[in-house]
Amino acid sequence: MVAMAKHLIFDSAIGSFKPENIVNTEVKCPFCCREKLEDVMAEDGPIVFLKNKYPVLRDTFQTIIIETDQCNSELSLYSKDHLHKLFQFSMEKWQDMIRSRDFASVLFFKNHGPCSGGTIRHPHMQIVGLKNIDYAPRIPVESLEGTIIHQSNDVELNLAKEPKIGFCEFNVRLKKLAAVDQMADYIQIIVHYIMNHFHKRCNSYNLFFYQLEDQIFAKVMPRLVTSPVFIGYSIPQVSSRGEEVIKEIQNIYF
Repeated sequence: MVAMAKHLIFDSAIGSFKPENIVNTEVKCPFCCREKLEDVMAEDGPIVFLKNKYPVLRDTFQTIIIETDQCNSELSLYSKDHLHKLFQFSMEKWQDMIRSRDFASVLFFKNHGPCSGGTIRHPHMQIVGLKNIDYAPRIPVESLEGTIIHQSNDVELNLAKEPKIGFCEFNVRLKKLAAVDQMADYIQIIVHYIMNHFHKRCNSYNLFFYQLEDQIFAKVMPRLVTSPVFIGYSIPQVSSRGEEVIKEIQNIYF
């Protein structure tokens, strides 16, 4: 049995060439020049699935899903038709890479905003096949459980009681893949809440997907400056506003 790696290697030489316009908007957006995109693997209208031109993570297969042809748009602004089409398309590509069995595990995530760790403003998600790392054992199951905000059919939206990093983390549990549209609706609600009601200085978030056993989870994290207590000691903190946040979301959206 081949031992799993513990760390990913970031190729700084490749990284130095990556364009960045998430803060400096004067840099030309590489995703707006559709006619110049290379290594396109699939398209569905304005949605494009392609290989990452700057594969900075070694021993991986890095891909990008360009979500829309509207550079200044954002997930919370999408029409329901486009939102559902995007999630159906993206989920299919993620599952295809998992089923290929070419990877130890496959990451599926989204960065938005200057505090998210992203570099390109244009709305996009990433699917990354890891050849030597299985992410599943690193995800505490407790961080995906929480106080229910709303649930419908085979989908649950909750606020984590034991967040992975800290403060407020929102989870969406998908029990059956056929209910992916409802998962998309819940994610859009939480993203809209983060961008408009959560905190006056919050303009960033991360969206992470996990497949653990027979269920799929999504975690939406508002991103502000990360607590030094977590950075230095790996001790998450839980917000004292949890119940207030739940009631606020229920009153606004449900």
